[in-house]
Amino acid sequence: MSFDGLFTRAMVKELVDTIKGGRINRIHQPYQNELVLVVRANGKNRRLLLSAHPAYARIQLTDEPFDNPQDPPMFCMLLRKHLEGAVIEDIHQAGLDRVVVFDIKSRNEIGDISFKQLYVEIMGRHSNIILVDKERNLIMDSIKHVPPAVNTYRTILPGHEYVMPPEQHKRNPLEAAKEDVTAALDWNSGKMDKQIVAQFAGVSPLLAKEIMHRAKFSNPEAVTDAFLSVMEPIKKFDLQPVMIIGTQKESFYMIPLTSLEGEVKTFPTLSALLDRFYAGKAERDRVKQKGHDLERYVKNELEKNESKIKKLEATLAEAQNAEQFQLYGELLTANLYAVKKGMDKVKVQNYYDEDGAMVEIPLDPLKTPAENAQSYFSRYQKAKHAQVAVREQIKKARDEVLYFENLLQQLETASPKDIGEIREELEEEGYLKKRHIRVRRKNANKIALEKYEASDGTEMLVGKNNKQNDYLTNRVAARDEIWLHTKDIPGSHVVIRSKNPAPETILEAATLAAYFSKARQSASVPVDYTKVRYVKKPNGAKPGFVIYENQQTVYVTPDVDKVLAMKKTKDA
Repeated sequence: MSFDGLFTRAMVKELVDTIKGGRINRIHQPYQNELVLVVRANGKNRRLLLSAHPAYARIQLTDEPFDNPQDPPMFCMLLRKHLEGAVIEDIHQAGLDRVVVFDIKSRNEIGDISFKQLYVEIMGRHSNIILVDKERNLIMDSIKHVPPAVNTYRTILPGHEYVMPPEQHKRNPLEAAKEDVTAALDWNSGKMDKQIVAQFAGVSPLLAKEIMHRAKFSNPEAVTDAFLSVMEPIKKFDLQPVMIIGTQKESFYMIPLTSLEGEVKTFPTLSALLDRFYAGKAERDRVKQKGHDLERYVKNELEKNESKIKKLEATLAEAQNAEQFQLYGELLTANLYAVKKGMDKVKVQNYYDEDGAMVEIPLDPLKTPAENAQSYFSRYQKAKHAQVAVREQIKKARDEVLYFENLLQQLETASPKDIGEIREELEEEGYLKKRHIRVRRKNANKIALEKYEASDGTEMLVGKNNKQNDYLTNRVAARDEIWLHTKDIPGSHVVIRSKNPAPETILEAATLAAYFSKARQSASVPVDYTKVRYVKKPNGAKPGFVIYENQQTVYVTPDVDKVLAMKKTKDA
């Protein structure tokens, strides 16, 4: 894990330098395991993210926007009662454990000064955020409850005494001298990286492997030297936050990692690094949980229509024998004298053929010659009408496939709020049964568009689902503004709020269109652009579907860093 005890120490230093002494103005709990505290410090509002997410637990300052629920959870309401308006007096770490403690001074209901502590425990799936009455050391509440049946060592429930996680009794790597490192490690036992993790507090397997890589696995002295050289900048907070983008996965740490291969990106602060590293990751996880049933439904419908098309095409191929049935009927009618009831086939001359070739016609022995001829005429009529009906059904099924492919792409880039709009659309289109409608607050149905800014300051808007696409193209965009969409690829509508944008702005908007499309992972993606006046929605078309003309095409490669740099705010 990159967010180890040493990284936590560096993050605490960053928070102390930035928000210590600040006042907590607002508290939100946008998601089940995450809190956002708006702290006013040094004349500026800063958002502090506290996450107890089982996979993405962390603590950082963030510039990312969050959608807050209409009804705050109980834990959020409790924190607002006790911490809003309170002052963060201190921020410290428990040893080198991944436990950060906020010492907070506030006033109680009658105006007396009271002291609280907010513990943030970053421990994977056991991560937690706990509010404690400092004077009595009693838990007031936590974002996750842990009863005695789950953990016999410590109970995390309101009214119980707060107990720190068990100590591991490891050495402090920042205070270790050369002889201490040598004494702690046994070269003959092997697996030196695991020994480093086991013997020294706050060291992750990632950092231990970096130490061994720098030592070239050569000898004990080289390992000791590499250990001390790695710890030196960490001890002095001489940090260089980096993100390594490898072919298989991405990693991050507060100092360069020579053991990992890939593109290296540097950041000015640890929080900026974490914002970039977790950009979309935690949200995608939340979307997957919230929209799992929706994604499964869309995939099932997509597969169902693809299967339907194959069956219809087989039916169409059979129906294309209509002309053959007509020929059989006419030849039988002309040769009734040569056919007897009880025959299962007959050979007659095809008088439509220039060479007068003979044709063998299968017969039903239970039918008279005239009934056999009539049967072929009936099959001809049925097959002829079937071709028209089947072609229409194939067209409808292909439209459905295109529609559900588009929805699947939208689910891949959706935010939790977008999921609700996609579900609402499926209900309105009759695919899903409408849920019980609650009384909604004012502006609850307002459609929000993501807003981006080109390098020259021009505003660009993106619709991330069909409702947003229709709203953007048909209601928000002006007739002479520029509209973009990936060529023949499911994706978002993008509008440049300019009648005559610069070529660079068009390329930046095209990057957005390519990024929010099915071709996100591709290179040289074709993107069409034209004026909004040339974009039309056909009568009866499905949500989000349009046709357009007078377009030009540019080719761009999606770049997540460019997209994040252009992002301005959540709502337009």
